[in-house]
Amino acid sequence: MNTMEEDYKLAKWLDGGMTESELKAFQETPEYATYIKIAHYSNHLKTPVFDENLMLQNVVATQKSIPKVIPLYQSKWLRIAAILVVFLGLTYVLKSESTFTEYADNAKKTTFLLPDDSEIVLNSGSEIKYKKWNWNNQRSLELKGEAFFKVAKGKTFDVQTDLGIVTVVGTQFGVKSRENRMEVYCYEGKVRVQNKGQITYLTKGKHVHYENNKQIVTAFSDSIPLWLQNKMTFESEDLAAISAEMERQYGVKISVKNVPLDQQFTGTIPSNDLDVALEIICKTFQLKATKTKAAIILEGK
Repeated sequence: MNTMEEDYKLAKWLDGGMTESELKAFQETPEYATYIKIAHYSNHLKTPVFDENLMLQNVVATQKSIPKVIPLYQSKWLRIAAILVVFLGLTYVLKSESTFTEYADNAKKTTFLLPDDSEIVLNSGSEIKYKKWNWNNQRSLELKGEAFFKVAKGKTFDVQTDLGIVTVVGTQFGVKSRENRMEVYCYEGKVRVQNKGQITYLTKGKHVHYENNKQIVTAFSDSIPLWLQNKMTFESEDLAAISAEMERQYGVKISVKNVPLDQQFTGTIPSNDLDVALEIICKTFQLKATKTKAAIILEGK
């Protein structure tokens, strides 16, 4: 919808002049929820009351060589125009402060662009929130889960997680933040990682992870995240964390019974072949897997 068309439809909506079909279509637009909020705030706004008789008397009493008379039928549209000006102003304010959310459901991945054309891929069961309409003034986003970032050249922003902040400039990197564990991979350029007051700089091929107040920096050789290659990679993680990741990747429910949770696994399992993934986990932890309609049950042998 272009600006003129949008303003025209707004005016008809404010005036109650939409047909039933027009109103239904207008309510299905993504902007409708914002307009409803704005209408709520503008309920108390009062526009000038146009007294046609008084206006006519003032025109007659004014000594002018060429009297200017405002057609009376325009008063209705003048009131709508006044409301529309305020309405559009409130629209800009609310849009600039509103938070936009991108989400990847379990067993799915989502790719989208930020307003500066930086590309983000969200892994399964992850979400990002940011201020889309005010991006140039507030270049920060909130991540819950895991994502891969390809930052546009010369652009910079902060990725905020529950466990720390990652600051970037024109680079490619991955961030994973789940429960009490945070991981950052630098695939290109340089990233700055802040965790509980401690600042670490990563260059290409460096990886850092934080867990239980410990920081470990290692090297890696992959050019893109393994999860983009349909692989789940774990480094010294227990069965609870592995099961939770498998639930996100496969969209299934996994129940663990009679299994010591202090054992840890380091390695890679597929995220596109559930049977193979279960076979690897069962052999590693000495488990038996049983599939039911409600869940996959993992039990110690």
